[in-house]
Amino acid sequence: MILVRPSFELWNIDPSSHTMKRLEAAGRVCYKSEGNITNESADKFVGKLISSGHESVLEHEKITVKVVCDRGVTHEIVRHRLASYSQESTRYCDYAGGVTFVIPPWSKIDTGVYTMWPRALGEDHSQGDWHWVRAMDVAEVLYTTMRSEGWSPQQARTILPNSLKTEIVMTMNLREWRHFFKLRCSPKAHPQMREIAQMMADEFASLLPVVFGEFSSTKNDELTDGGGI
Repeated sequence: MILVRPSFELWNIDPSSHTMKRLEAAGRVCYKSEGNITNESADKFVGKLISSGHESVLEHEKITVKVVCDRGVTHEIVRHRLASYSQESTRYCDYAGGVTFVIPPWSKIDTGVYTMWPRALGEDHSQGDWHWVRAMDVAEVLYTTMRSEGWSPQQARTILPNSLKTEIVMTMNLREWRHFFKLRCSPKAHPQMREIAQMMADEFASLLPVVFGEFSSTKNDELTDGGGI
């Protein structure tokens, strides 16, 4: 049994200056103000587009991310329609050699490889932590047993929990990423959804502060919309 925390990996984001310049070039077509482009004008111009609500220009640029999280979280992620997804399939992936589970953010359980669940925790953990680890251990044992008895991966998967680790590659344009963060970084979002969304939002904000700065963890108390879907 392997216990991990959620993580993500950026796949195709260009240097921020290139992205911002392309956004400016696209946006200025609307106003025929291409003559006003300078080496320093992109950030200010794109910022004005966002503040005025002219966010359709942001659809010209996209970001792809590979996310490692539990399957419960991906059930929420894929509800965002304006995106492309490629997800690890429990029909075809065989976990009989060892199942990986994602530790919930409210738990103090350490990451690592555990061979016997009673040894996974120390005395300073809550009863809930113990119950969760035991449930994951039982799920792994039963899955492995069912596979050895002839059940296929797509049959044995029926006993795997939401905490099962999965990987999903997701691509969204910048406008849709803003919508995603508005909903999923909200205090109203599910804690596990918000955990990975805030991690990504902070990284996006550091790379493209004009577009995503408002969603950084230092700003999330201002996010009052969304969540709960």
